[in-house]
Amino acid sequence: MPKLSDRVGTFTDSVIRRMTRICNKYGAINLSQGFPDWEPPKEMLDSLAKTAYTGPHQYAITFGAKNFRDAICAKQSKAIGRDIDPEKEIVITCGSTESMMCAMMTICNPGDKVMVFSPFYENYGADAILSGASPIYIPLVPPTYDYDIKLIEQGFKDGAKAIVICNPSNPCGKVFKKEELQEICDLAVKYDAFVITDEVYEHIVFDPYKHVYASGLPGMFDHVITCNSLSKTYSITGWRLGYLIGPEYVVEGARKVHDFLTVGAAAPLQEAAVKAFMLPDEYYAELKEKYTHKRNRFLEALDEAGLKHNIPQGSYFVMVDISNFLELDQFKGWSDLEFCEWVIKNIGVAAVPGSSFFREPINNLIRFHFARSDEVLDEVAKRLKKMAALVK
Repeated sequence: MPKLSDRVGTFTDSVIRRMTRICNKYGAINLSQGFPDWEPPKEMLDSLAKTAYTGPHQYAITFGAKNFRDAICAKQSKAIGRDIDPEKEIVITCGSTESMMCAMMTICNPGDKVMVFSPFYENYGADAILSGASPIYIPLVPPTYDYDIKLIEQGFKDGAKAIVICNPSNPCGKVFKKEELQEICDLAVKYDAFVITDEVYEHIVFDPYKHVYASGLPGMFDHVITCNSLSKTYSITGWRLGYLIGPEYVVEGARKVHDFLTVGAAAPLQEAAVKAFMLPDEYYAELKEKYTHKRNRFLEALDEAGLKHNIPQGSYFVMVDISNFLELDQFKGWSDLEFCEWVIKNIGVAAVPGSSFFREPINNLIRFHFARSDEVLDEVAKRLKKMAALVK
């Protein structure tokens, strides 16, 4: 048989999505793949229903329908304190997944290097490899997930073309402080490199933490490529609507990459989603309140079950330490993947093994998400108590 490319042997399929398939097989509660179980705003659904009959149903402009670009740029211009040109500084993509791939392929040549924090959303390393670059992993050290700025500077000294910052972070829920972003951005300027941000959880941040946009820091717009989507903020992960914002020359290149990757995002969904950007500020305040409630409810359930965990500052993910389980004779020598599969089959709750997010040999952490209804979270709490009984 003809050989496949070398690159596809350097990473696996998505472990997150694999855990969902196992979860579905056994009828467990899915706290692995992060998507909300409630409907999008009614305004968007009503607009979608109307668009189904009135269109558009043919191709939008490749880099995004004008009214959709205008709406996003108006919102994000206000967020960063700088006018974003909808004609030159944005491209609409099929989710932020494509935005990240476009960013990597636009700026990277074969042999380049890209810094990625570890733990990381699993796509980042694969995106770098697919674009011909090599990832350099910078540890975010549990349980506080702090980093060593000297390692980042060394990465830039070693020729890294960019650093990827997921803020708030998937999987650990870290929210980068303004001072942290500033020192990283200062190094990017010093070494004439890029900062690529993934900001899909921008509105899911818990007090006292605040989301800071790297592109809004003084003088940073020309060095920052922002990847984002509507998936999490508006509960439309299946619509696959994302965008990339950056300086004109970067966007010009990204539009070419996007054109030949996917041609364009779905025209009727862009039309329907314009309504998202007409929602009042109260929507975002209520979203924050909802997720704060979900986080507190789920952390309480973990505490009642005696499960050790971090306290996420943002996003809807929690990292749980399973060290005490792996010390039991029943699980001795097990990997975190094997343990997660056991939890699905025997407890009825799906998590993601932490090793899929870490470059380091981490085997004692698993990730849950809490974007579920109160009724589901209450049922999860009952099931987790059964698991915790094993170590009491």
